[in-house]
Amino acid sequence: MQDTMIQENQDSPMTMDKAYNPHAVEARWYDWWEAQGYFTPDIDPNREPYTIIMPPPNVTGELHIGHALTNAIEDILIRWKRMSGYSTLYLPGEDHAGIAGQNVVEKELAKEGLTRHDLGREKFLERTWDWMNRYRPRIRYQLRRLGASCDWTRERFTMDPGPARAVRVAFKRLYDRGLIYRGERIVNWCPRCMTTLSDLEVENEEEQGYLWTIKYPLADDPQKGITVATTRPETMLGDTGVAVHPDDARWRDMVGKTVILPILNRPIPVIADEGVDPQFGTGAVKVTPGHDPLDFEIGQRHNLPIINILNLDGTLNDNAGPYAGQSIEQARKGVVEQLQREGYLLGVEPHTHSVPRCERCGTVIEPIVSDQWFVKMKPLAQPAIEAVRDGRIRIVPERFAKVYFHWMENVRDWAISRQLWWGHRIPVWYCANGHRFASAEEPDKVVACEVCGSAHIHQDPDVLDTWFSSGLWPFSTLGWPDDTPDYRYFYPTSVMETGYDILFFWVARMIFLGLEMTGKEPFHVVFLHGLVRDEHGQKMSKSKGNVVDPLEMVDKYGSDALRLALVTNSSPGNDQKLSEQRIEQAGHFGNKLWNATRFVVSQRWEAPAQSASAPADPGPDSGSSSGSRSLADRWIISRYSRTAQQVTRLLEDFQLGEAGKLIQDFLWGEYADWYIEASKTALRSEHEPTRRTALATARTVLDGVLRLLHPYMPFLTEELWQYLHGWPCKRSDLPKEQQALIVAPWPEPLEIDEQAERHFGLVIEIVRQIRNARAEAVRDAPEEVKRDMTTRRIEALIAGGQHAPMLREQAEVISTLARLDPDRLVIEETLPAERRPDKAVTLVVGEVEVVLPLAGLVDLDAERRRLQAEADSARAEVERLSALLSNEQFTSRAPAHVVQRERERLAAAQDRLARLQERLAAM
Repeated sequence: MQDTMIQENQDSPMTMDKAYNPHAVEARWYDWWEAQGYFTPDIDPNREPYTIIMPPPNVTGELHIGHALTNAIEDILIRWKRMSGYSTLYLPGEDHAGIAGQNVVEKELAKEGLTRHDLGREKFLERTWDWMNRYRPRIRYQLRRLGASCDWTRERFTMDPGPARAVRVAFKRLYDRGLIYRGERIVNWCPRCMTTLSDLEVENEEEQGYLWTIKYPLADDPQKGITVATTRPETMLGDTGVAVHPDDARWRDMVGKTVILPILNRPIPVIADEGVDPQFGTGAVKVTPGHDPLDFEIGQRHNLPIINILNLDGTLNDNAGPYAGQSIEQARKGVVEQLQREGYLLGVEPHTHSVPRCERCGTVIEPIVSDQWFVKMKPLAQPAIEAVRDGRIRIVPERFAKVYFHWMENVRDWAISRQLWWGHRIPVWYCANGHRFASAEEPDKVVACEVCGSAHIHQDPDVLDTWFSSGLWPFSTLGWPDDTPDYRYFYPTSVMETGYDILFFWVARMIFLGLEMTGKEPFHVVFLHGLVRDEHGQKMSKSKGNVVDPLEMVDKYGSDALRLALVTNSSPGNDQKLSEQRIEQAGHFGNKLWNATRFVVSQRWEAPAQSASAPADPGPDSGSSSGSRSLADRWIISRYSRTAQQVTRLLEDFQLGEAGKLIQDFLWGEYADWYIEASKTALRSEHEPTRRTALATARTVLDGVLRLLHPYMPFLTEELWQYLHGWPCKRSDLPKEQQALIVAPWPEPLEIDEQAERHFGLVIEIVRQIRNARAEAVRDAPEEVKRDMTTRRIEALIAGGQHAPMLREQAEVISTLARLDPDRLVIEETLPAERRPDKAVTLVVGEVEVVLPLAGLVDLDAERRRLQAEADSARAEVERLSALLSNEQFTSRAPAHVVQRERERLAAAQDRLARLQERLAAM
């Protein structure tokens, strides 16, 4: 940021625009914060570190609204802990996104009429690096616009030299321990992308298809047989068995027999296996070990042969007999027609089932058995399970721990090789003499076989699954495998915040790889947020056209409004619906805060505002001691103190949404709407101590609440805090923590005053009821009457009982807020019947009665109905409490204080009913 931008404001620090302009405010601060070094933490042994490693977004496109929620949550935690005195590191980075990264570059090449094979591997990788280097700055720009206070000096990319070396070291360690092996297993194969895929890269979509019922005749009695049901009849060409559940009485006699596979006439056995669902179809299933994960497991248990009928491009191979060379669609049609022609097709019916598709290109995924690199998961899973079970890693919300345990206890070996060019190439070499070895060295430094010394070596052509390098992210970003200062100080990290949908695919991998590689858990807390859906609850996707671009919302309403709307609409682990209206409302809240601050700043003040960590007290001679504060002052300080306590507690429990709503409610509903209005009389007072005490309170509470809100709305709060304190950012003589809100101390509660809360709470309720009564009285009146009643100060009679002395002290506040005529406001302990006018509205507020003589404006019938409704409600409460207290089981078993509380409620309800009945009788 240019200094002139700050200087211009310092020249007239008390001059604020009439309306909040988020774009002017937000443009002012980010670069300045960064230039001051606020984002870059020190390695300080006297301070506790707090570390969040950003989940690296893919470099393949724009950040979406889910990224905006992720970064808002993480930045709130970081800003809160920074203000709380921690040495906070929010480390940013990007993911190379193997298959997605390769796809976007191949699409660019296709526009030129080229393929990657036309360029060759080396030239293709040059093009890919060029693409990455062009698009990575776009992500940085978006994160800056969203206000993420990252330490850009430590930014990492999964393909940087440091993380790349970490990948090679981790691979070799696992390889040397025998935890990485090469073998044939069933994998997800994309015929379009020509690579294996992780489960996360597969989207399962419910689609309308068919269920075909096929007869497999007995080998020794073709008239008899077993019927199977399938959604993929073409895969029967690779069948090597038929399976039934061992407890299924329908097929028990068939187990152990041999049937003939139609079309290919291959004899295959009928076996019993508990993996079969007897409720699906006929209860008998065809077993195709080469093209179905469950069938592969069944085949392994029963030693069934594996027959692959697919080429890698998705066409059928020679094992498919007469259908070799055909596409899957062609083969399916031909197989069904042949089965029907030869009498084996017994039925077909519509059937909705889940179809796996490649998330990148939409092609139907084909499970195939392939020779790939795998990680043995059982030895790695157990320590990862124990780390969560014994509490070293806490999952928030806790219910997801059960999901984690289920996945990890039933984990399968992890296929880590991908048939791509872009990514971390598998660090395994083969020599001409048949040897194979892994090396952690840079590829160009591996020049000879480690076994025999032969120089005739070549590296494995595949690359690693993107999740392998991402699994090392919490420590590879900090310098591991070297023992760097960053690694020693910031690791293990504090929180891993991400979506619940990748708890297994990414979080679990970080946990078991972190434990295996470093001997420590990679983070102490896993905080899972939900998905951001559209306003109808639909998942956002480009195909549906319901994607919300976060920067469009930022351009329209500001980053602060977007952050506040997203976070206050979220709770841990739960999805949320997003509407533009909610973001707009957050913008209105920002404007409300702007106006409240503008009012406070506009008041004459000769001293800097006090810190919110201690009560504002300009001095003993100013009349600002706690004993001289007004009831409104004591009330707002107490309410602020409770808010500060609760916000901190909620943040500690990761209830960020609830904490944000609490701050909003306090600022809007208590500070701006009630306290500021109530304090205006004192602020206009000619008695200087009274004025200064009110202003000191207003400024102190505003300072504190700006600190509470800063993590949510960093730009706006920094701007307002600078106005409040006379732009200390330009004062080099001040300590660093006094120059900017971003590093100001997190606020502590001041004083809790329960009596002030009760008393001023009663004042507020009286004012609220009077306002409502006035509005109701003229609801159907002519417009000129409504306008008159809006501005006219009216008479009021208040029977305050024991509260009368307090209410007399607050008479000026009540008359001001309720627009009453102060000369005709009467407050007594009781109001005799002769002093109660006939045509009046009577309000019952706790133990207080308010009589409003609204002669000529009151609809007596409507007033009777209103009072009768209140009396009916009070009578129902009396009856309910009476029944409860007459129940011996309740009075004998409930704690004494609970029974006493209910008795007090009954007495209050009876008193209220009696006064309402008295008023009805008088009318």
